[in-house]
Amino acid sequence: MTRMLASVADSLEVETIIQTGVDIIDLKDPHNGALGALPTERIQSLVEQIAQRCPVSATVGDLPPDPTLLTEAIRSTANSGVNYVKVGFFSDLNLHNCIHAIAGITANQAVIGVLFADRDPPLSRLPDFAAAGFRGIMLDTAEKCQGHLLRHITLDRLGEFVSASRRLGLLSGLAGSLRLQDIPQLLPLTPDYLGFRGALCEQSSRVAKLSLQQVVKIRNAITPGIDLSRPGRERQPVWGNPD
Repeated sequence: MTRMLASVADSLEVETIIQTGVDIIDLKDPHNGALGALPTERIQSLVEQIAQRCPVSATVGDLPPDPTLLTEAIRSTANSGVNYVKVGFFSDLNLHNCIHAIAGITANQAVIGVLFADRDPPLSRLPDFAAAGFRGIMLDTAEKCQGHLLRHITLDRLGEFVSASRRLGLLSGLAGSLRLQDIPQLLPLTPDYLGFRGALCEQSSRVAKLSLQQVVKIRNAITPGIDLSRPGRERQPVWGNPD
């Protein structure tokens, strides 16, 4: 079953999203890059506001491929109370050393690796992520102004990514300026989740206010007929139990 991840930046957006019954709330700063990080104090405050009504992930920012920098950012973000930490790899530069360093964290913290379809993603390295204990892998886009995910990668290759991730025991996610009309093309690939920001906002602008109407449209396109009157209903997190 494919589920829905929604990226939010503040307390008002949290409450808007929760009432629509999304499966994962992703905390990020859409004004600050593809994986813009919120201050850890704000992440902690939002986690407390969510109060376990929904699993929570957070991004560590658009960081360079430095093992020490990445591991410190992951630990800092994890200490704010999120269930999952998302870390981006914008190329294969120093990838081996970064994955090796993060392997020392994954036994105690669920880490999601993010690759970028518009940056020649090193999909052949999926076995390395699995061996290092990553919980899942997400395909996103780095340059949001350069178009949506399907502009940069074919459906066939996305299907191969999802299948390879499943064989390796990695959960898979697809994101990258996804639109409402992309959902019928992506659901047959059966990724574990689809991630959204811009499509949930007014004028489809990722830095604009969330639109409840748009969120509900996306929610129903992924799971038709879902009971939106039951926010916080009992669900298993899309990435499994983090403990």
